[in-house]
Amino acid sequence: MTKKWIQPGQTIGILGGGQLGRMMALSAREMGYGVAVLEPAPNSPCGQVADVQVEAGYNDLEGAARLAELCDVLTYEFENIHADTAAFLEKEMYLPQGSRLLTITQDRMLEKKTIASFNIPVVPYAEVSSRDDLTAAVHKLGLPAVLKTTRGGYDGKGQRVIRHQRELDVAWREMQGYGPFVLEAWLAFDKEISVIVARSVHGETAVFPVAENIHCNNILHQTIVPARIDQQTEAEAIRLAVRLAESLQLVGTLAVEMFVASDRIYVNELAPRPHNSGHYTINACETSQFEQHLRAICGWPLGGTALLTPAVMVNILGEHLPKVLTHIRELKGAHLHLYGKAEAKAGRKMGHVTVIAGSAAEALEEIAASPIWNESERNRRKQG
Repeated sequence: MTKKWIQPGQTIGILGGGQLGRMMALSAREMGYGVAVLEPAPNSPCGQVADVQVEAGYNDLEGAARLAELCDVLTYEFENIHADTAAFLEKEMYLPQGSRLLTITQDRMLEKKTIASFNIPVVPYAEVSSRDDLTAAVHKLGLPAVLKTTRGGYDGKGQRVIRHQRELDVAWREMQGYGPFVLEAWLAFDKEISVIVARSVHGETAVFPVAENIHCNNILHQTIVPARIDQQTEAEAIRLAVRLAESLQLVGTLAVEMFVASDRIYVNELAPRPHNSGHYTINACETSQFEQHLRAICGWPLGGTALLTPAVMVNILGEHLPKVLTHIRELKGAHLHLYGKAEAKAGRKMGHVTVIAGSAAEALEEIAASPIWNESERNRRKQG
């Protein structure tokens, strides 16, 4: 790969027009870059703040060619791109992140095998391609366990928890046709954490503070920084994230989601892009994850990652939006980010709020006192 310096004034192409692309585009504008985006839906969150939007599918080679004519460097906020399209983009234009990491993270099985090949612990798993495989996998791993599609799926989609032997036939009927699958052991973890690591085209690496994540119904609800973990766990989480970045020859940003179980850390999933759990960096760190990503792919030195203030990020889903508009002024220390999505559906991420305070505990108290999330999140936890 030829390492290029992408000067301000040139154009950054973004594959995917969602909220991650939007926040990336806003950082690009601050840094003096033009922005072009490829996204099939008109008036996308990213398209609203870009110079131009190419309305085409992610796997549309003609659309990709039009995007290539408009930009000097390409990145992505959406990794589920067909391998042929990724290979085409890598060949026809400057894609410093390459397509290898895309290929790995698109497939849960390949992702787990790759992580394990670096001697990094992953949650115990087994491959499942048939009903007999499922029986054998359950015998190996025990129950409860989680059956997941190897491709696609996010925010809890594409997976099914199996708690009892009698549920095997039902689970198989529900999931059949969406395989192959991976069966994961049910891990009794203490905390979920994540680390955002960036690595530039020049091999410079920088790591953001470890974040603690709380999910409701498999959707990220809160990110707490600094994470409420001991120094040894923090150091190990950072070590594993850096090892992954270097082993994968990362360019850009990688989110490493992990489980802390007793005194051991297991890597759960990777995302080769900015991540929901890194949104706190916009308001709480020297450099945001979005600016850092652009620095990495454009040939800048990486920015500082120090945490300037404790913070808690809370997602705004469709059901929260009316109360946000009514009560946001009452939430002390709140920084509001709305994504420009037209339709507020239940469970759809419409924005986020980052609350900064003297401590994470103070920020959590502010959020707990707000009527925006209280009732809905209490109900969601009962359902989960």
